[in-house]
Amino acid sequence: MTRQSRTAWAFVAPVLAIILLVLVVPTALALALSVTDYSVYALADWANLRFIGWGNFSTLLSTPLFWRALGNTALFAAIGVPMAIGTSLLAALLLNDATVRWKPLWRVALFAPYVTSVVATATVWQFLLNTRFGLLNRGLALIGIAPVDWLGNPSLSIPAILLFVTWKIFGYNMIVFTAALSAVPHELMEAARLDGASRWARFRHVTLPAIGPTLLLAAVMSVAGFLQLFAEPYVMTQGGPSQSTVTVLYFMFDEGFKWWNLGQASAVALILFVLILALTAVQARIGRRYEWL
Repeated sequence: MTRQSRTAWAFVAPVLAIILLVLVVPTALALALSVTDYSVYALADWANLRFIGWGNFSTLLSTPLFWRALGNTALFAAIGVPMAIGTSLLAALLLNDATVRWKPLWRVALFAPYVTSVVATATVWQFLLNTRFGLLNRGLALIGIAPVDWLGNPSLSIPAILLFVTWKIFGYNMIVFTAALSAVPHELMEAARLDGASRWARFRHVTLPAIGPTLLLAAVMSVAGFLQLFAEPYVMTQGGPSQSTVTVLYFMFDEGFKWWNLGQASAVALILFVLILALTAVQARIGRRYEWL
């Protein structure tokens, strides 16, 4: 190795060591544990640890709650990702307008929920949506509408959590889109306007292709985030009512830290890892098709 190469490796070695420690090693251990019956008994005595091959995976495939959690997670992602990206992009477009006043104030106010604690904000929303004394139901009572059990009704619990999650992560995507919109060449927009292109046509043919890579990044991050949804249902509904908000990560948490089936929990983690990896690859393929990569 040349002196320059050794210097380069010296600079990246600490980062590579951290990645190895917090990503590669835990992933390898989860893979190893997923083919064992690792449980609280193995914690006490390693002699109780047995290799069971695909036993954990076959058990999961025959567990109705796992499929329920997988369906709930898919529903969260299918509705939440377009809603989160669409609303944040719309806000970024509005704040990119030159006629809007106090832009820094709006950006700080909309970004603030993202940097606050998930548990704290979820608890606040839990009180806001409370059936008896929640502010939302008090407002509905003023116009003659009976109180709604937002978190206790299986058909309303997922929309309520989706609304909270969208509000929570809204600011991050908005800031990213705002930065991307500011980099769109003004000359292209002006040329399209002089050619008679409508506002929608300028957005469709100029703005959208220009922010394509940023849109792809937001989609990848949002999909991964919604597939790993845990804290919000854990705090707001505890997986209920009737297991309507149990997600894959919530199911994994229960298996690993409530029932101490750590081998099966590792199998769930591996399945979730493969699912996120596959969806990321699909999104990357779409990005290459539209020349966003």
